[in-house]
Order: sequence, then structure tokens, then C-alpha cells
Amino acid sequence: MKALILAGGKGTRLRPITYSMAKQLVPVANKPVLFYGLEAVAQAGIREVGMIVGETAAEIQAAVGDGSRWGLQVTYIPQPEPLGLAHAVLVAEPFLGETPFLMYLGDNIIKSSITPLVREFERDRPNALILLAEVPNPQEFGVAVVRGRRVVKLIEKPKEPPSPFALVGVYLFDHHIFEAARAIKPSWRNELEITDAIQYLIDHRYTVRWHTITGWWKDTGSLDALLEANRLVLEDLESCIEGEVVECQLHGRVAIGKGSRLTRCTIRGPAIIGQNCTLKECYIGPFTSIGDGVQLHACEVEYSIVLDGSRIEGIEPRIEHSLLGKNVLVSGKARRPRALRLMLGDSSSVELP
Repeated sequence: MKALILAGGKGTRLRPITYSMAKQLVPVANKPVLFYGLEAVAQAGIREVGMIVGETAAEIQAAVGDGSRWGLQVTYIPQPEPLGLAHAVLVAEPFLGETPFLMYLGDNIIKSSITPLVREFERDRPNALILLAEVPNPQEFGVAVVRGRRVVKLIEKPKEPPSPFALVGVYLFDHHIFEAARAIKPSWRNELEITDAIQYLIDHRYTVRWHTITGWWKDTGSLDALLEANRLVLEDLESCIEGEVVECQLHGRVAIGKGSRLTRCTIRGPAIIGQNCTLKECYIGPFTSIGDGVQLHACEVEYSIVLDGSRIEGIEPRIEHSLLGKNVLVSGKARRPRALRLMLGDSSSVELP
């Protein structure tokens, strides 16, 4: 079996961060989102990976390399235009050939292992096996109607969902998916939709089965979803203090990388701080990820992601629910006193910054 990981797309919902970096490389808990998918594929025992890339191909290739750090062999497959997931499948057909394959969306994070999904596909040999999650708001997703172990219909964002099962960005296919992708027409978005291709398989009596996810999953394509994924990953953080801590208060699970120095700070975990960081007189709240080489002084950060090389100093309001890119500078004037005691004469004038 091979894997097809989709790492193209422009990431418009994460602008302006994605003007300068691929959305699949934005870190969650200080690790690029794409790396979680590569780890999942490797853990499932798949070794040959085709990676669909677009305009950020050079950046993706620089980060992933040949895949050997995960025990993988990665082949890069350019998709000239982002014309849909089924179009990506057709672009990858020369690489995939007749081999069954796992398709994984590179901006997704899935907590549970995908190994049981792969083993079920290898054992039962359906034409397609899709991953589903039971969600409280299925009207916001593609929804599957199931009958026993078979999928009988897919509906995109129905106003009145016929089931609570939403499609997760992981699929297993045999070679019949190429027939389906060639047969369908572009959607209103001018894209070849993978849901339409799967519906073609259903309509032409191919076997499409489903598997439910046991843990959480997140599509990290928006700021809220990215921060929520960061929170969920940090829930499983293990404490590891490799840096220097001076006159600090650490509460809960905190990880501090090598070469970092914290002075007179309060850290409430779960929170992770990368390597070679300098923090002075700061408060770092729960569910915060601080990248490498970050400098923080006299500031408060909570439920946020701060990327490598950024500097925050002298900021009075707490920064929260935020994503700061690489080498960002956020600075302020000296903190104002929280109270003023004044005795002013007639016709006085006071201007406060």
C-alpha cells in the first residue's frame, strides 16, 4: 500500500501567516501540522508516500526532505492548480498505479491511530473505506448516510443532516477511484470533489465502507481550529525542563527546551517553550506554544501560538487567542500605573499616553 498526502492549497483562511509559509507547516505544539500526518502514515506501516504540492512546493520539500527521518520514501507530485481532491488523485495516478492507497489531508491532525483503518481495508478489500466522526454539528460538514457497514450516500453540508457522521480527511481507495474521478464533472467551485467521486462508486455498485474515529480530529485551516488543535495536543504534554529556570513558578505540565532561560516568570501549563528562548517577568498561560528563539519581556500570553524568532516586550494587555508569525515584534511603552493619585489646581491639563 502507498500513501498520498495532500500538501498543496493556499491556506487563505490563515492569511496573513500563509503569505509567507505553507499552511501545512504552521506548528501545533511546536511541530508542523504536516509532520503529524507523516508520523501517522509511518506508524501504519506504509513506506511509499506521494506528496501533492502546489505553489509552496519548495518550502514543503525543504521541511520534509526525502522522508527518511520517518522511515518513509517521499515522492513530490506537483499539482499545477488546486482543482480539487479528486483532481489531485488523477495527478497522482502515475505514482499510485494499481496499488491501493491511503489519502490523507496534510492540514488535518487526528489523535487516534489510523492503523486499524488500514488493517481493516487490507483485510476486507472494499473499493473504498472512509473515516467518519460523530459530531454535534454535522450540517457544517460532508455527511455520510450509512446502512450497516456500507455507505449509501454522501451529502455536502445538509441543512437537515440525515446522520451525525461527518467525513474526516482520511480515505482508502483501490484503483477504481481513478475511473470515478475521470467520470465526474467539476462542482460549482470548478473543482473535482472527492465526495462526488465516492458517490460515483456508490452509484455504480462498488463497495464503500466506513470506519469511525475513536478520538478527536481537527482540520487546522482556520485560526480557531488551529488554536483548538494546539490545545488538544497540549492536553497530552509531558513535563520536560531542559532549560534554565530562575525564580519562576511552574504550575502543571510545562516543557522548556534546551538553551532557554526563564527569569521571574509564571508558567501555567500545559504550555511548551522551545529552544534558545529568553523570558523575563512574563506570564505564560495554559495552552500556549512558544517557538524557538523567542524573546518575551514584561508581557502575558495565553491560549496562543508564537512562532520562531518573535519578540514581545512591554505589553500591558494580555495576548490571548492569537497566532504570531516568525520574527514578529510586538512592543509597547512602559506600563502605566494601575492607579493615579492626583491633586490638580484650576485650569490644569493632564495628558496620559
